[in-house]
Amino acid sequence: MDTARLDAFLGQLVGDLGAAMTAALVCVGDRLGLYRGLADGGPQNAEELAKRTGTDARYVHEWLCAQAAAGYVTYDAAARRFSLDEVQRMVFTDETSPAFSLGGFQIVDSVYKDEAKLTEAFKNGRGVGWHEHHPHLFQGTERFFRPGYNANLTTAWIPALEGVEAKLSKGARVADVGCGHGASTLVMARAYPRSSFVGFDYHEPSIERARTLAAEAGVADRVRFDVARAQDYPGDGYDLVAFFDCLHDMGDPVGAARNVRRSLAADGTWLLVEPMAGDRVEDNLNPVGRMFYGASTMICTPAARSQEGGFALGAQAGEARLRAVLEQAGFQRVRRAAETPFNLVLEVRP
Repeated sequence: MDTARLDAFLGQLVGDLGAAMTAALVCVGDRLGLYRGLADGGPQNAEELAKRTGTDARYVHEWLCAQAAAGYVTYDAAARRFSLDEVQRMVFTDETSPAFSLGGFQIVDSVYKDEAKLTEAFKNGRGVGWHEHHPHLFQGTERFFRPGYNANLTTAWIPALEGVEAKLSKGARVADVGCGHGASTLVMARAYPRSSFVGFDYHEPSIERARTLAAEAGVADRVRFDVARAQDYPGDGYDLVAFFDCLHDMGDPVGAARNVRRSLAADGTWLLVEPMAGDRVEDNLNPVGRMFYGASTMICTPAARSQEGGFALGAQAGEARLRAVLEQAGFQRVRRAAETPFNLVLEVRP
């Protein structure tokens, strides 16, 4: 027995167990406003934070200690006070920050709530549709992806597409397919006030939420949201069709791609954003791949298996498999327009 390797492996497991427990505690802090109370009130002890947030001081003390042990909260031993530094505030309290991450923990929370039905799917081979998940998945997804869209969509991804930003600035027709709560749609609508937008998603509660958010944002006069699947959403002559992190969730991605091709204007562009991945398993055995393979196992692959079509690309499909789907649907021009550590951005044209 290689005892050094065993000790190192057990140390890794201790870290993972602590991370798993911390994820639940982050969700508690999110729902109870503990991070916000800590940010607003400055350095505090448990009694002060509990009073500010209407919670019990004894529980809050344990929560604060656990968060400090994780490095999520800063502890001043001399003053016996807890606080959030600038980075911690960006991650846990500032929803406009590109680093805001509470939505990711909400997604993890939904996975644990849905574990029993997903375990059953492992045995019977059937899928678990997006609509069958706990509502925290829908809320968490919007909160998790919105910071990245705010940071990249109109500042880097659209400008990287040939001629698209000029069209949007003058006034273009845009379809955002698989839009969920409409975070990506609203980012584009605010940036390009002369263009009109329609968001499509098969999940009716998400569409209803998107409509509410559009009204609150004051853009409902040129943004609408309709219930429709990617394979048969209506309309044609779109200057831009966008898919954000959703093609790999579809049982029939080829059918969806064919519908995009049908719906595009002659000189239209498909903006396809997918999770960053290499084409080989060994390319993705890293922290980002770990996160995406986990989400793919519990969310993306079950969603695809619940639909007709027979595909289950998974969240780590890689560019080569995506290109094969696009070529099968009749697209001839595919270019990697941009990328981030988490995103693969493809410009697709007929």
